[in-house]
Amino acid sequence: MIAAAHSTGRSRALLGVVLRWTAGILVLLLLAYFLPIAPLRVALAQIPPALFLLVLIGYLLAHAAGAAKWRMVVNAAGAALNYSTAVQCYFGGLFGTLFLPSILGGDVIRLAVALRKSPRPAAVVAGNVADRVVDVAALAGLTLLGVALFPTSLPLTLRTYAWRVLGGLALLLLILLALFLLLRRALLGGRSIRFRRRLARVRHSLRAVSRQRKVLVFALLLGLSTQAVFVLLTALLAHACGLLLPLRAWLFAWPLAKLAALLPVTQGGVGVREAALVALLVPFGAASPLVFAAGLAWEGVIIAGGLCAGLLVFLVRRSNRPEDQA
Repeated sequence: MIAAAHSTGRSRALLGVVLRWTAGILVLLLLAYFLPIAPLRVALAQIPPALFLLVLIGYLLAHAAGAAKWRMVVNAAGAALNYSTAVQCYFGGLFGTLFLPSILGGDVIRLAVALRKSPRPAAVVAGNVADRVVDVAALAGLTLLGVALFPTSLPLTLRTYAWRVLGGLALLLLILLALFLLLRRALLGGRSIRFRRRLARVRHSLRAVSRQRKVLVFALLLGLSTQAVFVLLTALLAHACGLLLPLRAWLFAWPLAKLAALLPVTQGGVGVREAALVALLVPFGAASPLVFAAGLAWEGVIIAGGLCAGLLVFLVRRSNRPEDQA
């Protein structure tokens, strides 16, 4: 019975991965169908392999800084993780985005590893939540910076879209908070004492990390820097494709496209991110095939980076195995 249930669960998970990848590829095919193919092919062919490799290295180095930020925040909550474990958790999550829904899917892998390694699992959960809040704040900050750098006001359609995305996220957080407050008794009623104790530990860890204001501010600055590096790397690929846009346009559009990829519609936001980039950058005079080419090139960096992250985790675990046995 247990083996059959386990097999059924694995089959459903595999089916979900296939369906999400299918949905992402379908969105990409629809974009390719409605956009001219010849300029897209030419734009992608203009990217030198050496440049792609340099962008990939920069992508992985930026995520190394992201791993340090994540460790700093979860340790501020009391997780007590060393850097080797943090690397396994963080880059394991980066690899997991290739198989789990939206860009938040990697958090499942990250938490699964960290919960086994940390002496305080509640601190891991609280710290990961705080780190995600910092990341969303960094993306919103970059969008606002892009708006502030424009010499004139944004077109009405773009301003409306930006405020809808940011407002939608804020509204979603408020709704989730209101639902929790309204249904708190129903959710917690009848729960075991052990569950209540675990919840109390998570709440205590959240309070602990919220009191570490210097850590949170530094994490926000590090998050802004990391996301800004991703924007620059994407703009560099776009420049190689022949797409010349001011950096402020990328600062405005790229974070909003990444926030759109949070929707668990496709695998790792594939297709959603590219469609959002096209919709956001075309009003700035960008050619849609070139935007799509830049988005595809960046998607290639993300997939290659996820595979490299999986290899790194494998090597770190293998190097730590003799120490664990000793």
